Amino acid sequence: MALPPLILASASPRRRDLLTSLGVPFEIVTASVEEEEDPATDPRVMVAHNAALKADWVAAHRPEALVLGADTTVFLDGTTLNKPRDPADARRMLRRLAGRTHTVFTGLALRQVSTGLKLDEEVATQVTFHPLDDATIEAYLAQVHTLDKAGGYAIQEHGELIVAGYAGSFTNIVGFPVETVKQLLTRGGLLA
Repeated sequence: MALPPLILASASPRRRDLLTSLGVPFEIVTASVEEEEDPATDPRVMVAHNAALKADWVAAHRPEALVLGADTTVFLDGTTLNKPRDPADARRMLRRLAGRTHTVFTGLALRQVSTGLKLDEEVATQVTFHPLDDATIEAYLAQVHTLDKAGGYAIQEHGELIVAGYAGSFTNIVGFPVETVKQLLTRGGLLA
């Protein structure tokens, strides 16, 4: 029996690259949805909601496919730090994160309407930043485009400038916890 097609419900190039690393063929369909981004929302609830929203929207249009949705945010001091609005917002985020430990939360949702499959997972990783002065922040922002990244940073791009260490999944910090994605796809019957 042929395996169902896999669709990644995300336009993120980082998620595309990480899913490609698993060696599973897939296509990309971006969900036309309005994501929840209220900074006061519980981050676990927000990322789970957004991942499911994306996966459900695409799955409704492609009921035979396995659809994988994901959403990531950064959480510090009771507030979510989503994608910065502009470079000044990215600077503010990096100043808040400097010398502190925060949590990166990712929600994952796997859907297949034709079989009624609904699987959800959440991954959390602790990240500790170096103390950062303005010169380091400016040097980092000059090298990394941060406006499409939760928390205004990308650990995989010059992360040594800002990150002192982490506990948990490195790929979760990038926005797509490969270990958990692999487990979901196995439970969904796509991987052995």
